Amino acid sequence: MSLRTRWRTARTALGLGRVSDELHHGPRSALPESVAIIMDGNGRWARSRGLPIAAGHRAGARALKRVVRAAGDAGVRDLTVFSFSTENWNRSDSEVDELMALFCEQIDREVPELVREQVQIRFIGRRDRLNAALQARIAEAETATATAGEHRLRLFVAMNYGGRQEIVDAARRFAAECGPEAGEREFSRFLYGPDLRDPELVIRTSGEQRLSNFLLWQAAYAELHFSAKLWPDFGPDDLLAALEDYAGRHRRFGGR
Repeated sequence: MSLRTRWRTARTALGLGRVSDELHHGPRSALPESVAIIMDGNGRWARSRGLPIAAGHRAGARALKRVVRAAGDAGVRDLTVFSFSTENWNRSDSEVDELMALFCEQIDREVPELVREQVQIRFIGRRDRLNAALQARIAEAETATATAGEHRLRLFVAMNYGGRQEIVDAARRFAAECGPEAGEREFSRFLYGPDLRDPELVIRTSGEQRLSNFLLWQAAYAELHFSAKLWPDFGPDDLLAALEDYAGRHRRFGGR
């Protein structure tokens, strides 16, 4: 079954209507196998409702669950989400502590379902600053979902992640282990997720229009889609609208 057919099937199952066959004139891009999302807006969502920030993060976790399922149904093979950046440590201690506790809670709750749904979870980023309890849960989640048989989706979670830091870390190992003839292919082996497909589409929510140090190497040729919705309000219909937007674009990679 082609990606476009899976996409049509997913929209029908979700009650989202037919896919337009007249997106743009000329050849369409294939539907993306690798999608990355900057999940932005949890705090603003909570503040607009007079709720504590932690409520926004919990609503964002529910949105992620919906989007992961929709991405798998649509035929996406790799989904990478920006969960916690190296800059997020600058937030208040109370918010960081709540986030760390939420990450542990969500891993405990969701891993059994990920196994049933044939979703493999992987974490990219520097783990050494995370607390021991979260590091242990990350390792357990990766092991549990890796042995679940054939996977229909790989979920990469960027945790304590920074794109510049990833490139610096990779450059150090590259310089130590490779000779002067090595190139981009060899360098990419030292990234946090060396088998992660380069994202063809990067989505950012909340109306902001920047990459914020996310997948700087991998997203060099990615198409960008910006949604005005705050992340907790982003759902399957919004994901499929982004895929439809991507499908009408012409990717030239510097050519004509």
